[in-house]
Amino acid sequence: MSKSEIDALTAEFFGAFDNRGGKTADVARIRRLMVPGGVIASTGEKLTVYTVEEFIEPRERLLSEGRLVEFSEWETSEHTSIAGDVASRFGEYRKSGILDGEPFEGAGTKSIQFVRADDGWRIVSFAWYDHP
Repeated sequence: MSKSEIDALTAEFFGAFDNRGGKTADVARIRRLMVPGGVIASTGEKLTVYTVEEFIEPRERLLSEGRLVEFSEWETSEHTSIAGDVASRFGEYRKSGILDGEPFEGAGTKSIQFVRADDGWRIVSFAWYDHP
């Protein structure tokens, strides 16, 4: 059961950014999916570490103010390891949308760490790298 619960949580995480077809992205759901004090990091040209609030706020604006439309991202492959009440998922993803009127596509790698809490699996941290 744990793997299917983690699969569903991961799909809900990726779905938080979806604003295709005029749908409103629900980036705020990240607060519910993560434990309090969760950590988010992006790598690439520069390592940036975010609190949950620091991560959510600019993405809510980007996805709701019309700069980024028809956006979605989805997992294309993954490997999940579960040991008791901790789990780690390493996966590849793709994304596409229209940013400032220009279509774009991209891909990257995400690593997500989970714990099983009293109310089910939650994300403790995630990190991503967008492929150049």
